[in-house]
Amino acid sequence: MSKFPYPIPSREEILGALRTADAPLSAHDIAEALAIKRQEREGFFKRLAAMERDDQVRIDRQGHYQLTHPSNFISGRVVGHRDGFGFAVRDDDGDDLYLSIDEMRKVMHNDRVLLRITGHDRRGRPEGHIVEVTERANTTVIGRLLNENGTLIVAPEDKRIGHDILIPPRSQGKAKVGQVVCVELTDYPSRYNQAVGRVVEVLGEIDDPGMEIEIAVRKYGVPHQFSPQALASAGALPDEVRAADLRHRIDLRDLPLVTIDGEDARDFDDAVYCEPCKIGRTNGYRLIVAIADVSHYVTPGDALDIDAIERSTSVYFPRRVIPMLPEKLSNGLCSLNPAVDRCVLVCDATVAMNGEIKAYQFYPAVMHSAARLTYTEVAAVLGNTKGPEAQRRAALLPHLQNLYELYKVLAKARQTRGAIEFDSTETYIVCNAQGKIEQILPRTRNDAHRLIEECMLAANVCAADFLKRNKQHCLYRIHEGPSGERLQTLRTFLKSLGLALGGGDTPQTSDYAALMTQVENRPDAPMLQVMLLRSMQQAVYSPDNVGHFGLAYPAYAHFTSPIRRYPDLLTHRGIKAVLAGRKYQPQVPGAVALNTSLSPAARRLQKEDEEQGKTAAKANKREAIWAELGLHCSANERRADEASRDVEAWLKCYFMRDKLGEEYGGTVSAVTSFGIFVQLDELFIEGLVHVTELGADYFQFDEVKHELRGERTGIRYRLTDRVRVQVSRVDLDARKIDFRLVREASRKPAGKGQPKAVQMPEHDQVGDGATIRALPASSRGEKKTTKAKTASGAAKRGARGGSRGGAPAKRSDGASSKRAKTRH
Repeated sequence: MSKFPYPIPSREEILGALRTADAPLSAHDIAEALAIKRQEREGFFKRLAAMERDDQVRIDRQGHYQLTHPSNFISGRVVGHRDGFGFAVRDDDGDDLYLSIDEMRKVMHNDRVLLRITGHDRRGRPEGHIVEVTERANTTVIGRLLNENGTLIVAPEDKRIGHDILIPPRSQGKAKVGQVVCVELTDYPSRYNQAVGRVVEVLGEIDDPGMEIEIAVRKYGVPHQFSPQALASAGALPDEVRAADLRHRIDLRDLPLVTIDGEDARDFDDAVYCEPCKIGRTNGYRLIVAIADVSHYVTPGDALDIDAIERSTSVYFPRRVIPMLPEKLSNGLCSLNPAVDRCVLVCDATVAMNGEIKAYQFYPAVMHSAARLTYTEVAAVLGNTKGPEAQRRAALLPHLQNLYELYKVLAKARQTRGAIEFDSTETYIVCNAQGKIEQILPRTRNDAHRLIEECMLAANVCAADFLKRNKQHCLYRIHEGPSGERLQTLRTFLKSLGLALGGGDTPQTSDYAALMTQVENRPDAPMLQVMLLRSMQQAVYSPDNVGHFGLAYPAYAHFTSPIRRYPDLLTHRGIKAVLAGRKYQPQVPGAVALNTSLSPAARRLQKEDEEQGKTAAKANKREAIWAELGLHCSANERRADEASRDVEAWLKCYFMRDKLGEEYGGTVSAVTSFGIFVQLDELFIEGLVHVTELGADYFQFDEVKHELRGERTGIRYRLTDRVRVQVSRVDLDARKIDFRLVREASRKPAGKGQPKAVQMPEHDQVGDGATIRALPASSRGEKKTTKAKTASGAAKRGARGGSRGGAPAKRSDGASSKRAKTRH
């Protein structure tokens, strides 16, 4: 019996048989390999002839079929869209290929495919035809078990997966209809067949406490359970620092090093100390930044290291953290808890009064934290040195004042070098005992936050410089300048407002900073800030140092958070190798599958290998490992951000479910061709006012100005406009909130109570710790002109892009070493 549900295998299945064959195959050999019956072969031979005509296969002189040279095909990754179509992101960095709904029936989100271009769609986008699915990305799918006309299906939680999963009889296990389940796929979808699976895990009811987190970690593939080997390795570690651990370490236990973190922080990976010193004949400061020596306990290739590579970063949710390392390390042995000895790697630097780092050294040490301080407490001490908080910390007051004086020196230097500092509002979620939102509050940044930030920036810069000077490969935190297309869009937008960005085709960080200073008192300053941010690129990890544009550093590396970031752990290993007089070269264990095997960097280096011979190939192989680790860590960082935002969006939708019909004031946070996104005052929650709710007019979308303008009335909706809306719909499954416009835009400047955060759907990280929101994926390919009338709103709503109750944007702060830890 044929293993295929239809008599004739698909083209993808035929190509797969040829690709995996150990020897050349004739037509009959292929038929035998695919178990095609004799009476079915006439149609099969016709399909082979069609594939030969379409240049998918060719026949050699011996009558054997061969794949057409791979250069005729394009490899890429599928990105699904909730409306059924999708895109193929090409590995060669070319334009994405549009995939129709028919093409998307063959694949699922994140599958890897071979394609060919078949033409262009009606919007001018290159359109792809999937020739072969080379790698299936999804082995399991999370969703809700539903009963549709007596048939059990699972509707995926990830709306980018446009396939309901069929659950055959007796494959549901103990799951009940309506519950959230994990399904193992037993058959993948094709053009004519539905995906099939069986329930392997029952997560529970959708309203169960913490369910949104259980869904998110599985939905985004976040590793959330440590391997037995890693737990065993952690369990074998001592509970405290032993005498043997102190060998070859500088003893700093007499220095009053302190940790300064948020009230809800649980892991403390950095401690600071400052004292005045002489630099030649001038005054200066000695800054000691002590960082938990995770590399002392996590050795390359061991079980803890394998799990850490796979995770790459800790993931922070409201009320829960999924750590990169087991709790015994992250909250115990490697956490710089007060009044206990801890192993650290120290950056010991001298800073001149102009903020220049005159000298630095790194060394392993042992410390004994004098206190666990909070930002609020330190700000209170510095704000009133005679107050009760200062009296309680009288012994530490002089040292805190030294840190504060150093902060002012470093902050002035930051301004002098022209680093960009955007002003926005960071929020945090306060949950009740059931894990649901009670309120969303703005997080106030004070001088204690900024003090620690500058100390961490200084240590990170020293680490990058140290590794660069000693020619030790590492992962730099790079942030490239604005790309040509984005820069042109920005310049056009600024020109319409009578503004200009200096620097010509290659503006410098100082040009951005100068423009920010120029517009900071304008009522449209928040909108201008968003446009400046959107012109920049994303900060990533890479062994190729191109500097950090946003921070205006020629070299920058993450050193200060090895408990929660794997690149920092690699930086520590590189520094310790240099101190020992050797080179550090990471080796990726065979048990770890990096998601960068087809990366452009890897292909480039492979090509260089072929051209330059074996000696160069060996060096390039070493460099390729660093490049792939950088791509892997960057991808997992984005994965963690996406999972966190998904949970926050779900919580916000749940919070708004009982507020239907209520009215709120808000600010336009994004303008798209299909409507405006509005962020509510005080609640810091955003939703969509669809274009059909804007009035009986034809609205034209100006992509440059980010404006919707009514052709008849002239009414305009732009970023930062003030509006009043009513909550009209909340879709928990899709994480969407819809508003109805109650009062049109006000052209008045934002009021005193208006938050300066300007948020847009879907985050795009651009600086180190600076995030903004780019246009949602659903706007991709939308028409630039939207004609809609109020009366037709219900009919057109189905075609609109998605709104989100997404997480607020984080403030642009450069270091990011402290801020993420406050998201517990």
